[in-house]
Amino acid sequence: MKTIANQSEDIIHDHDTKKYVIDTARHLFSDFSYLGVSMNDIAKKLNITKAALYYHFTGKKEIYEKVLDNVFNDLSLSITQASNEATIDKKLHKLIKNYLDFGFKEKNLIKALILKSSPADDQIIKRVTQLRERIANLIQPVIKEVFISKKLAEKIDVGLLISLLTGMIDGLLLEYSFLNKKINSAKISDQIIAVLF
Repeated sequence: MKTIANQSEDIIHDHDTKKYVIDTARHLFSDFSYLGVSMNDIAKKLNITKAALYYHFTGKKEIYEKVLDNVFNDLSLSITQASNEATIDKKLHKLIKNYLDFGFKEKNLIKALILKSSPADDQIIKRVTQLRERIANLIQPVIKEVFISKKLAEKIDVGLLISLLTGMIDGLLLEYSFLNKKINSAKISDQIIAVLF
């Protein structure tokens, strides 16, 4: 019979194992996209059997959803770091730069968030749509602060401006990713700010 201490150890071990699987799958999905990775690929990379992988997860979709959640959490942290800057201009610059840097590092996962190019699975598409909305909600306070500080016309729709901003960033990430070009996020941030603000 297992003691409470042994059960706690099993729970901790199971959590660590799941985290390791998700981290490993994240790298694979980032390099090869959802459609380019199989459960067999993940198991092989982990040096385990597929059966062992299925012990922890119901399938690739569950792993992918967990990976998307982790990517969103990391992107959220990166975006919210901008609010620590002293001036609104620095906040805006840092927000755009961090988004670009993060997106360039996590190419295929960001493509999934941008294009909703995940598999034709309604649950994953819904999850990606929700994550995109949450990204816009994270950006909104900085954009509102820009409006106030720069005394921009009230006729400008904040939601539209956020869509334009994220659309520009996402488009650049796609272009640089497809062309396999390096990105100068600081310079591009300055240019985006000059165009939109």
